[in-house]
Amino acid sequence: MLTTDSMSLLWLTYLGLSLVILVTGYLGLAFLPRLLRLPLTWAVAGILWVPTRFRLPLVEEGEFYTGMAPAVVVATVAFLERNSAAMLSSALLVAAGAGLGIALGLLQWWMLRPADEYAQIDDDDNNGRDGRDGGQSREPRERREPMIG
Repeated sequence: MLTTDSMSLLWLTYLGLSLVILVTGYLGLAFLPRLLRLPLTWAVAGILWVPTRFRLPLVEEGEFYTGMAPAVVVATVAFLERNSAAMLSSALLVAAGAGLGIALGLLQWWMLRPADEYAQIDDDDNNGRDGRDGGQSREPRERREPMIG
């Protein structure tokens, strides 16, 4: 059952909190253009969501606890314990997750970019620009004077 298994509940809590962090981070970066905002958000998602195995020594000699945890957490604990072997492997996974996140963000930006941003404008066609809608008219219009009487 979900409520009795503490590991699955812990992972679901971590997933929920990381989603809150990602959404608020994305909204907080609203001043950036989408080209920068999406890869940066996905890089953070890649850093947060890459799992790795870890091994902790127990009190008894020769026994270890082995489990799964986010690579960024394992790298932080390994850094604090000065465990260079665990730090190297988990830091490489964190970097790979960030790189994959950047690639996904750029792919998402590429898929969501406006289609007519790069469209060619034909010089012969006026495209509805006659000067009335705020755009510049391509053809100069003749000046008309008001008629009195």
